[in-house]
Amino acid sequence: MYCQNCDTSNPDDVTHCSNCGAYVENTPEYAGFWKRFFAAIVDNIIVIVVGGIAAVFLGAVFGGITGSVVGIFASEGFIPTFFSTLLFFIIAFYLLIRWLYFAIMESSSYQATFGKQLLSIKVTDMELNRISFWRATLRYFAKILSELIFFIGYLMIGFTEKKQGLHDIIANCLVVNDRK
Repeated sequence: MYCQNCDTSNPDDVTHCSNCGAYVENTPEYAGFWKRFFAAIVDNIIVIVVGGIAAVFLGAVFGGITGSVVGIFASEGFIPTFFSTLLFFIIAFYLLIRWLYFAIMESSSYQATFGKQLLSIKVTDMELNRISFWRATLRYFAKILSELIFFIGYLMIGFTEKKQGLHDIIANCLVVNDRK
C-alpha cells in the first residue's frame, strides 16, 4: 500500500505508514493505460510467434489429414479444398491458443500473462482476489466489445476511476500494480 501523505510504499498488512505514521488505506494502485498497453504488445508478440508456430504445425497436421480425406472424394478440387481446410485449422488453432494463453495465465497463481508479469501488473477481481478461469474467459471474450468501435473500450482505461476498460467492467475485474 502506498501512503497518500508521503508516497511511501508499505507492506499490505499495516494500517499506518512506516515513514510518516499517517493512516494507510488498503487501496490498490491501479495499472494505467500505457503500462497495460506495453504489456499487451509483449503478449501479442508472444502469442503471434509461439501461437503462430504451434497453429501452423497443428493446422498442417490436422488440416493435412482432413484435406487429404476430402481430396480423395473431390479429385478436381483437391488443391483448393486442401488449402482452405489447412487455413481453417491454422486459424482455429491460433484462436484457441490465444484464448487459452490469456485465460490460463490470468487465472493462474501469477494472475498475469508474461507481458503483465514483465511490467509488474496483475488481474484481480474487485476484492483483489485471483479470478477464476471462467471469469478470465469472460474478460478475454469481452475484449471483442472493447475493440468494436475504434478501441473505445480500451481507451476507457485512461478515463475511468479504477482504470478499467470495458472488458474489465463486464468481467468485474481490476488490473493493479503488483507490489511483490
